[in-house]
Amino acid sequence: MRFCKTTLQGNARLHVALSIGAVFGVLAASHASAADAPARKPGLWEVKTAIGDHGRAVTVQQCIDASTDQMLQSSAGPFSLPACTSREVKTSDSGMTIDSKCKFNGKPASAHADITGSFDSAYTMTVTAEGSDLPATKMTMEGKWLGACAAGQQPGDVIMAGGVKVNIPELQKRAPTPDVATQPGK
Repeated sequence: MRFCKTTLQGNARLHVALSIGAVFGVLAASHASAADAPARKPGLWEVKTAIGDHGRAVTVQQCIDASTDQMLQSSAGPFSLPACTSREVKTSDSGMTIDSKCKFNGKPASAHADITGSFDSAYTMTVTAEGSDLPATKMTMEGKWLGACAAGQQPGDVIMAGGVKVNIPELQKRAPTPDVATQPGK
């Protein structure tokens, strides 16, 4: 993930990237296969994400349903499913661990996620990731179910600090496809 400088647009991109990643790991590909992917209860979730031990956290709200939750998981940053060659999911009475071996900038990287709690009410995920082209990184995400999405919200909405709202499926529809060449003047 590239961190943008101080522009409002750059900050909005960072918050969107963090909020997408907060679903299940911008750095840790916490989804395995569709069958193994932990699904959150539909509705409004508050997700607090802290990177490293510096204490600063970004808090967002996410309005989700089953399809947008899965969509957010499958597009979770550089450790998304296409970038990973192996993924091992282990569940126990106390939670879940997910270990991934991936490529970051074409070089090997690994991620480990420890997840506790309930995807119906509240969960905590601690993710560590490292690789030859990726500094060792620790991220902690805490999610809390707040209830039904508020009036005017739709699944896929991410509400950031200051009330800025972005609908991730709409952003994806507007994004240019990588295999479409653009011609000057068009």
